[in-house]
Amino acid sequence: MAEVELLFLQGTTLLRDGHVTDAIPYLEQAYELQPSDVDVAINLSGAYILTKKFQKAVKILESAVSEEPDHAMVWINLGAAYLGNPVLARDEEQKRAIAAFERALTIDPVAHSVAYNIGLIYRDRHEKGEAIHWMRQAVKHNPNDRDARNLLNRLEAT
Repeated sequence: MAEVELLFLQGTTLLRDGHVTDAIPYLEQAYELQPSDVDVAINLSGAYILTKKFQKAVKILESAVSEEPDHAMVWINLGAAYLGNPVLARDEEQKRAIAAFERALTIDPVAHSVAYNIGLIYRDRHEKGEAIHWMRQAVKHNPNDRDARNLLNRLEAT
């Protein structure tokens, strides 16, 4: 097995098992050896997002977008990285996140949780109509999503 593949396997196994911090060095080494590997970039950026290293994730993902502009997961992670901490996100960060998430949906119209995440951003922006629209999309994409359904019901009731 090639070194990059072995590092990637070790990193993704640790990541999957919830050992995010331990996964990062393996994924960083794999990325250093093969920065054009979009799967490595997605997993490393995901680990960075989970450890709140949003700017590191943005840098990797913006490179990955140039490698594979039609990869929905790159755009999903980029949206999360742009947003950073949703409580602290500023207007510009929210707008960049929305644009990245919407791009993901043009690639994969039912991408997991993307409509829900857009709805949350609009809720936080106090743009009720947009929040309701996106929560309806989230429920349409996944009728079993109780969080989206509950939030939609609360938004529509106010």
